Amino acid sequence: MHRSYQPLKPVTNRYLQQRWDQDTFEYHRRKVSSVLPVVDTKGMRTPAHVQLKLKKMQLQDERLSIIDRDNRLLASKLADIVCSKGLVDHRNQYQLRSLNVDKRREELLLVSRQNQAIYQRITSRQSEYRRQLWLDDWERAERRRGDISRYPPGLTDKQRSHRKVKFAAVDSSESRSNTDTDRET
Repeated sequence: MHRSYQPLKPVTNRYLQQRWDQDTFEYHRRKVSSVLPVVDTKGMRTPAHVQLKLKKMQLQDERLSIIDRDNRLLASKLADIVCSKGLVDHRNQYQLRSLNVDKRREELLLVSRQNQAIYQRITSRQSEYRRQLWLDDWERAERRRGDISRYPPGLTDKQRSHRKVKFAAVDSSESRSNTDTDRET
């Protein structure tokens, strides 16, 4: 009895009720499996320009083209070395040339001409300072200072002592050499 189907409501035919309940249950399971959510829990779709990263792809293509070009250059150089029977051209006899030598020379000539013109203007101009008046004023001031001073101007140099001060901590050999130099003067 425990293995037989037990309907929830009293029925007249248990087998038919079991079949109907089974069909209803399968129909319910089909509907549950095909149901769509009411709330959209998906995230935002990533935009195509962010997903593809075109700039990164462009940079990568450029890098690869540069690498390919370098590889072709190296391959051609290796082929030249192989075909040249081992001779090495190691002499660099080319002269360095700048593409704007003429332009720089013209600018240098222009600057030197302008400098010459400035120099000519400066040298041709008479000085606005009256140097002779300054010298005369200086001589007058010197004469007044000489008249006012108590002692003549050359006397102070003669009064200075030529004697040197000696310290007690100096070695005897140094003091002898100092006294010898003092005696010579």
